[in-house]
Order: sequence, then C-alpha cells, then structure tokens
Amino acid sequence: MSSSPAETVPLDSPKVAAADHTARHWTFDVPGPVRIGSREHMQMFARMLLETHNPYKPRVLDWPKLDPEAHARLTGLPIWDIAVQTEGRASLRVLDYARTITDPLLNEAMVMDGNEEARHKKVLSNLVEAYGVVLEPEPEYTGFRDVEWGWMRTGYSECIDSFFAFGLFEAARRSGFFPPDLVGTFEPVIQEEARHILFFANWIAWRRRQEPWWRRPWFRLKTTAIWAVLGWERFVMARSLGGSAQQQQTNFTASSESIGVSMSAAALIDICLAENTRRMAGYDPRLLRPNTVPFLIRIARRFMRAPAAA
Repeated sequence: MSSSPAETVPLDSPKVAAADHTARHWTFDVPGPVRIGSREHMQMFARMLLETHNPYKPRVLDWPKLDPEAHARLTGLPIWDIAVQTEGRASLRVLDYARTITDPLLNEAMVMDGNEEARHKKVLSNLVEAYGVVLEPEPEYTGFRDVEWGWMRTGYSECIDSFFAFGLFEAARRSGFFPPDLVGTFEPVIQEEARHILFFANWIAWRRRQEPWWRRPWFRLKTTAIWAVLGWERFVMARSLGGSAQQQQTNFTASSESIGVSMSAAALIDICLAENTRRMAGYDPRLLRPNTVPFLIRIARRFMRAPAAA
C-alpha cells in the first residue's frame, strides 16, 4: 500500500515524482457520505496518511550549494537546535501512543506518522550538517505517563506551529531569503506537516465519538486542558520576543523576523491563511480540516488593518 520510511529511493526517481503528486492529491475510493466517528471514517484518514507517504530518503536529498550570503543567512537562524529537538520529541510521543493501538490499519498509520516525524529530525540534522551548523547536544527525550495526552499535545502543537510555518515558508520563498533550490528540497517536509495535522484533526473527531456519551465531557476537558497548556507556552514565547538569543530560539514559528522577513502581522496572517487552504485543497473534502487555529486567526484578522500595498 505504501513505501516504508526506511526504503532507499533515489530522489530523482519516477517513484518519488509520483509520490510527491500523490502526497498532495488524494481521494477516498469509497463513494458517498462518510459518517464522522465511523469505522469508514477511520479507514479514510488512516489510508490518507499511508497512501500519501512520500518515500524520499533524507541522506540522498540534494542539498544545494549556497553562495556565501545565503549560507550566512541560513546558518545564522537561531532555530536549528529547537527544531531538531521538537521533531525528536514528537516522534517519541507518537510512537509511544502507537504501541497502544490494536487496530492494524490505525496502528500502521500511527507508526507511519511517528516514523515521518523521526525522518523530519533526520532531514533537519542532515541540513545543518551539510551547511556546517553546530548543534547543542540533544537532551534525553521523554514521553508522558499518559501516552494519549502526549500524542494529543503533540498533535495540537503541530496544528499551531504548522499553520504559521506554512506562511513563514512561503514568505521566505517570495522574499528570496531561501534560495529556490533549497525551497524545493525542503518542500516535501512542509507538505508532510499538512498531512500530519489533517490526520490528527480527523483522529480527534473519530476518537471523541469512540467514547460512551458519559465519558465525552472528560475527553473534551482533556482537550481543553491541552489547549490551555499550549496557550500558556505560546504566551511565554511571545513575551520573550526581543530577548536573548536563547529566548528567541523558542519563537521561530511566531515571528516573520525569525527567517529574515519583515512584514506586518496582517500580511503574514493573510499568507498563512492562504497557504493553509492551498496545502489542504488536494485532499478528499470529506476529511475534516484543522479549523481551530484558522478560526481564531480569522477573528483576530478582522481587527487588523489591511496590509499596505507593495
């Protein structure tokens, strides 16, 4: 059904080119409405993740040679340690939860998700190695006793971070901050995050409906508690903007300045919203889209002035 994450596939192979297209366009082959929370729903979002897997291999990614100015911009970003560590923690927490899943199809999809998070870490590690960035020693990654909490916290965190990453990546592309060859090389990783949060949003809706009615309030309370934790973390991050280099490391998805792009908050939000829609557009419309972050951002956007004309 899908290529193994460990499979070595040349980057320029027709298989990879076809997988890149499939990673962005997928339709469930069962016609008609799909009831949220049904087994058919689970099959749809699990198969989406499995069948849109891109079999690129981190070690054979063609990291382009950069001119001195572009190299200095890239290596000067204060994001690489926290980015590598974030992916390392995410992989651990997803795979921790995967071990509790007995359904073969959902287990396969969850393992695929965790392996792709581990691959993101390898991509980032290989990138910094290719361009001579020295990382701090990685901490020991730890999970949570409640492995479902760890998986949900990772998923909701990715919903927040990916929304802004989509826009920041596009803003950097437009500005020329990242050379076109580097943008093209890193693009599959960004689209992979879109698949992950699409999978997670549908898992949440499906999982909630698996609970008996009397336990659903507890599941919603658990969800609310995770949002509160993540909201507090982002509040602390926002307060540290403009602080030390160590503080700025934790804000790379929250400020356009982290990738050397200066623009208004309204302009950045418009790009984030457009990119979020574009990256989700190719998947079956019966799949639920992550909507909490876009909904809240659209409300905030109403109170901002329109971006100044270029």
